[in-house]
Amino acid sequence: MHTPEHCFTPFNSSIDEYTLPERFTYPFYYTPHPLCLLAAEELQQHLNTQTEWQHNFGLQDELENAIGKMFGVLLVENSVGEVGYLSAFSGKIADQNLIPHFVPPVFDMLAQDSFFLSGQAEINQMSNQIGELESTPRLTRLQVLLAQEKQYADEALKVHRSNMVEARKIRKAKRAASSELPEDERHLLKQQLSQASVIEKLQLRDLKLHWDARIAEVQCELDSMMAEIIPLRNKRKQRSSQLQKKLFEQYTFLNALGQEKNLGELFAKTTQGVPPAAAGECAAPKLLQYAYKWGMKPLALAEFWWGVPPKSSIRQHKNYYPACQGKCHPILTHMLEGLEVDENPLLRNPAEGKEVDILYQDDDMAVVHKPADFLSVPGKTIEDSVYLRMKKAFPEATGPLIVHRLDMSTSGLMVIAISKRANKSLQKQFIQRTVEKRYVALIEGLLERNEGCISLPMRGDLDDRPRQLICFEHGKPAETTWQVIERKGNRTKLYLSPKTGRTHQLRVHCAHALGLQMPIVGDDLYGTTANRLHLHAELLVLDHPITHERMTFQVDAEF
Repeated sequence: MHTPEHCFTPFNSSIDEYTLPERFTYPFYYTPHPLCLLAAEELQQHLNTQTEWQHNFGLQDELENAIGKMFGVLLVENSVGEVGYLSAFSGKIADQNLIPHFVPPVFDMLAQDSFFLSGQAEINQMSNQIGELESTPRLTRLQVLLAQEKQYADEALKVHRSNMVEARKIRKAKRAASSELPEDERHLLKQQLSQASVIEKLQLRDLKLHWDARIAEVQCELDSMMAEIIPLRNKRKQRSSQLQKKLFEQYTFLNALGQEKNLGELFAKTTQGVPPAAAGECAAPKLLQYAYKWGMKPLALAEFWWGVPPKSSIRQHKNYYPACQGKCHPILTHMLEGLEVDENPLLRNPAEGKEVDILYQDDDMAVVHKPADFLSVPGKTIEDSVYLRMKKAFPEATGPLIVHRLDMSTSGLMVIAISKRANKSLQKQFIQRTVEKRYVALIEGLLERNEGCISLPMRGDLDDRPRQLICFEHGKPAETTWQVIERKGNRTKLYLSPKTGRTHQLRVHCAHALGLQMPIVGDDLYGTTANRLHLHAELLVLDHPITHERMTFQVDAEF
């Protein structure tokens, strides 16, 4: 049985020289507190030396079936005033929920007496039964036959309609030539041609009826077989929904005020309305729940990745990451109530005190230099942006001003559409990809090759916006060429030229394991934080929207 003593870990060495945090960590954007770093180092040492369980993290060159994991440490003060930490992992390890040294799940669905396992077994049994019925040779033959009959019907009707069109042309020609015939012959010909048209239409009707009857016969036989399958599907759907609802009710989360809410309640007001898969299984909710349950005071939180990166998202061994938005935001927002928490740094205006330099302007367009950490367009909570500054700079503008965007963290060149006519031309150039864009980036690590091309399809991470994923199934094409400028220390400076313009394309292509596997210096989403993101849009080449003169603009990177 888990007890406070079971999971509370005192530090191996004195922490008297450390200052305790004044407020709890804002979990969605943070720099780990020094005591959390110390706790994480001790936990990592434990992971390297423990022998109680086995899990393939992919750290011993055993990459087949390797699975990395997110771990978390929670700095706490226990009931007797001792400061230590709790440890947790997201999901399962070694196919287990309960591992010595780690806090238990909020609800253990894998417990032998759990309603979930028996409910899941019942649903699996129905799925097997449905699978057996759906795989019967007769059902397969009927499905193939139905598809064939529909195809044959379409082809037969298509041939008949094509023949009707040709016959109509012939009749039209005969009517045109009949003007030279005697009136009685011309009248007889017209009757014959009209009768031929009616016959063709009747033949089309009969052909439709013939194929409709054949298709209906097969469909009827197929429906009789599906009559056994469809109720089973509906029953499975109903049981699955009931089981899911009951499961949501078991995941109850405390906060510092002693209030408790379950998963269903916490996600009821979200866009999706229901919890996503594995909600409540992340390290952070597990840690806070255990601390509240056993009367410990949460002081600070940090989560790090251990092992090989996932195939789609970007995670690097030992790097620290914030809690995910999709699964954890509703839960942690509730769990942090009653705690004094660090301010959300994303609510502060990073553009304060900065200027957007106008490098070129005429009556139709302007080219500006956007500083790093400056929004291109207004955000959800921050209005200040290039758009707002340009609106003030060009109050008489008739164009939309913003034609393209740069990430907030990226500095560099942007073209501004002052007039409507300029906007139309500039948009066309971006759509047709005749605009030349080149970026300079500084990445962590030394590239061996001097140039190359990265082609990795991308899409948004639905569980953790604004992060992006590499996805070969649903991602949109994304292509980047690169060329080394110089190598210095353990970093490489290079040119990046995006052929496409996906969100975070350059950042993801640099950081992902299938790309350069070297994040851009200062990338707080896909690497580690620094004074800024070392990515700069230094070159912009385009045609003037009115004169069509080819124009080149360049501003060197400041890093």
